[in-house]
Amino acid sequence: MSDKLKDIINKQGQQQESVVGQLDDVVQLVGFIIGDEEYAVPILSIQEIIKPFTWTRVPQVPKYVLGVFNLRGSVIPLIDLRTKFGLPTKKQSDETRFIVMRHGDEVAGFVIDRLTMAIRIKKENVGPPPDTVNGDDTIIDGVGKQEDKIITILKVNKLLERDF
Repeated sequence: MSDKLKDIINKQGQQQESVVGQLDDVVQLVGFIIGDEEYAVPILSIQEIIKPFTWTRVPQVPKYVLGVFNLRGSVIPLIDLRTKFGLPTKKQSDETRFIVMRHGDEVAGFVIDRLTMAIRIKKENVGPPPDTVNGDDTIIDGVGKQEDKIITILKVNKLLERDF
């Protein structure tokens, strides 16, 4: 193999390592709006995002559990994040979405007011949860800082914990 070819192969290898290193320094999230606040969850925890459709009410569950719905043969609980976060209920609009999240074997659908976008934040711009929240029990994983706004990053495993 010629020296020139070896140089090209080495440069390509270095470029790939650089790109992989940069990806390791970035948190990839999906942002959404609940009320007036923007929240985000890791993109890999999202199974899918769908337009709202009918669900079945279930008796004797907490107020924030709207019911269950059938998604390709799986019965999935549907949780209204507005109610769970203590906000008044709101009629669904054209922007309302169901965001289906998974963590291990736990799956649930969440009603969100509006989807924003896929977000990439450098790990150095993600801070710890505010001091006002209580340790490991909080659903807040951290706070992502962007140029013009702050995004609350939620713990999917805590969102999916069932107390019903």
